Amino acid sequence: MGKLTYDSSLTADFDDRVLAHIQLVIGTKLRRGESFYFSWRDDPLAGGGRSTVWLHPGIPLAFKYFGSRVPSLNREWVEALSLAANSSAGLQVVPEPTAATVTVTV
Repeated sequence: MGKLTYDSSLTADFDDRVLAHIQLVIGTKLRRGESFYFSWRDDPLAGGGRSTVWLHPGIPLAFKYFGSRVPSLNREWVEALSLAANSSAGLQVVPEPTAATVTVTV
């Protein structure tokens, strides 16, 4: 399980593979100077519910992976996540398409 830390105050746990995909999408949008919402479901053990943050290039983010290997990335999943990030609802973790995976350097 990896961790996303937002503004040094909020952390969210994600599977390393999921985190690698959302890092690529978030990094692409922030590099372009684009701000957007990111929403996820909270772990039921942490009280459940849903969280949403406003991502902006000036707000610090940290991605912490607990695995030692870089996960392979699915290009179709990156595209699906990018479409979600470009919507008015913002980035949400959508199910991974069942296409072949393509390794991309993060």
